[in-house]
Amino acid sequence: MSTIQGSLSKEQLEQYNTEGYIVLPNLLNEEDMQHPKEAMMAKVSQIAEELYRDGLIADKLEHLPFPNRLAELFKDLTENEFLKYGRSWRDRIPGYFTLMSNPKILDAVESLIGGEIFANPVYNVRPKVPNVAAGAVPWHQDKSYWPDANANPVITVWIPLVDATELNGCLHIKPRTHRKKLLEWHQETNTGTGYTALRDDQLGKTKTVVLPVKAGSAILFNDRCLHMSTPNRSQEVRWSVDLRYQPTDQDPMPQHGAGFLARSYIHPERVATLEDWLAERPERKQ
Repeated sequence: MSTIQGSLSKEQLEQYNTEGYIVLPNLLNEEDMQHPKEAMMAKVSQIAEELYRDGLIADKLEHLPFPNRLAELFKDLTENEFLKYGRSWRDRIPGYFTLMSNPKILDAVESLIGGEIFANPVYNVRPKVPNVAAGAVPWHQDKSYWPDANANPVITVWIPLVDATELNGCLHIKPRTHRKKLLEWHQETNTGTGYTALRDDQLGKTKTVVLPVKAGSAILFNDRCLHMSTPNRSQEVRWSVDLRYQPTDQDPMPQHGAGFLARSYIHPERVATLEDWLAERPERKQ
C-alpha cells in the first residue's frame, strides 16, 4: 500500500470516523467546477432541443444562466415529462471524468481508504428541479442500491455546483449511523422515481443534521450512513453530483456499469484516461 496519507487532518479523520461524515467547505473552486458545469449545460441544451422538436416548448431559453435554464424549461410541463430524462444522469461527458479525477477529491478520499482508488460506476448528476418529485430523496442508505456487492467501504462524495440551502433541498444526515448494518428497505412508490426508502420506525432517535453548504464544498460519508434531501422550494435548479470511490480490491460492480481506476501508486500505468472512460474501459489501454 502507498504511504501517501491524503489531505485530511487528524481532526477531520476523527470527525469522519466518529460521526460517519465530514464536510469540506469550498473544496473546489470555479475553475474545478467549470468543466462539469459545461457538461451539465450541454445535457440541458440537448433536452431543450428535444422539447422544442416535440412541440412542448416554444423557446429553448438559451440566454438563461446555469441555475435557471432547466427549471424554466420544465416550469409549465409535467413531472412525467421531466422524469422521462431520469431522476439523475450518468452520461459519459468529458467534464464529469474531469471532476471524478480531480486530485483535490482523490486526496481527500485517499485519507479514508488509501491510495489505490477505484471510481465506482454509480455516480450521479442530480438536477433537483423545483416542483418535481425526483427532487425529494427519502431516507436511505446508499448500500441499498448495491446490497449484494462485496464492497465496503464505498465513500460517497456529494458536491453541489450551486449553493445548497434548506430552501432548495440540501442534504440531511443522521450522524453515527455508518456502523449500522444494511437495513431492510423498500422501493418508494408514490412519485414514480423508484428510490429506495426506509420506514420512519427504522430511523432511530439520532438527531438529524441539516447540511447547507456553498457550491464546491464536499460532504463525504460511508454507504451505510442514513441520509436524505428535501424538495426544492426555490425557483432555481439545485445542481449536485454524488461521486463514489472504493479501494481497488473491492467489487467493481460491473452490473452497474464501468467504473475506472482513478489513482494507483502500485500500478500508476493502469490509471484510466478520459479515452478509456469514454470507451468504458476500467483501466488504461495497454
